[in-house]
Amino acid sequence: MNKSESKYYNTALLMNQALIELLNKKDFEYITIKEICKKAGVNRSTFYLHYETINDLLVECIENINKKFVTYFDKETKEIVAKIKNCPKEELIFITPEYLTPYLKFIKDNKIIHQVAVNKSNIMKSFENFNSLNKHIFNPIFKRFGIDDKTGNYMINYYLNGVTAIINEWIKNGCKDDISYIEKIIIDCVRPK
Repeated sequence: MNKSESKYYNTALLMNQALIELLNKKDFEYITIKEICKKAGVNRSTFYLHYETINDLLVECIENINKKFVTYFDKETKEIVAKIKNCPKEELIFITPEYLTPYLKFIKDNKIIHQVAVNKSNIMKSFENFNSLNKHIFNPIFKRFGIDDKTGNYMINYYLNGVTAIINEWIKNGCKDDISYIEKIIIDCVRPK
């Protein structure tokens, strides 16, 4: 990447971050290009050099968040889908530090992104990501345990809302508690002894 490409990329990242910070404070419909530019420290012409509309910036922002999220997981964790089909049932438990640690590290490092994803899920397409996760991860696991789709839907919503509540409380407390402590709480709630 040459110097001008690097500058172009860094400017785009500034605008991505500006949009995320603004989304944390107000509804997407009320965010203006002027606000994004001011927060990012760029002028309007720079914005239009990168994007035609705020929607274009949002699409890029979501893509960057998803790419960043994946980098927190190691190669073995990323191969979950293949593992689901072939591993013994007792290994189909993903409420373990192996999966929770990278997830919680991402959240701790990206608190604003998490809050926006939860509070503005319709804009950040959180439900699309969840549906993909549900289709490729949760439904195949439920099928292996003989749980029908209707029951599985109730179960996964219970699980996700509970985990989200724990994480939101952790964020509210400034993520001061150690990740291993939050992992233990989640594991104890989902898989009580």
